[in-house]
Amino acid sequence: MKKRLVLAAIVSFGCYALPAFAQTEPTGKDGRLASCSSRDSLPERIARLEKEIAKGERVYTKAELDRLERKRDGAKDMLRVLMLGGRR
Repeated sequence: MKKRLVLAAIVSFGCYALPAFAQTEPTGKDGRLASCSSRDSLPERIARLEKEIAKGERVYTKAELDRLERKRDGAKDMLRVLMLGGRR
């Protein structure tokens, strides 16, 4: 009885732990852009966003590309405001 209980516990743990060890398929997307961490400088962020936008629809959906373009435009605007004080 005790052996069956231990065996059942091991099997159930294995079933729950298995997805944690599964490998994800590489998509080519830069996961840091989703959260767009503030650890990089604005020029670095703009360059990285432009690099990802250049990958186009072979990696990103149209909605994701639109979101990346909005983030890039926002970063460019912020850089312009910081550099020129809001003047165009």
